[in-house]
Amino acid sequence: MSLSTHVLDTARGIPAAGVPIRLETAERILVGDGLTDLDGRLRWDDVGTGRFRLIIDTAAYLGPDAFFPEVSILFTIADARHHHVPLLLSPFGYSTYRGS
Repeated sequence: MSLSTHVLDTARGIPAAGVPIRLETAERILVGDGLTDLDGRLRWDDVGTGRFRLIIDTAAYLGPDAFFPEVSILFTIADARHHHVPLLLSPFGYSTYRGS
């Protein structure tokens, strides 16, 4: 199965391109990493099931004085479908949900 994320800058109304993201297991073992593309997206294939963590380096996008310099999202994949975990980002807040 696959996993994707989409980082959107809700303050500017644009995708957040070039954001560094790590995908780790819940035990902090690196599964993969990369940068969001021009549309703010990043995808991993053949992830498997279990508990995972997306670690988004928001300071790399918002700047060194970011109120939330990093966002960590812990979630569980329990089936073989594609999973999508978006991040809506602004200078002083963020939101996430299970997308499709």
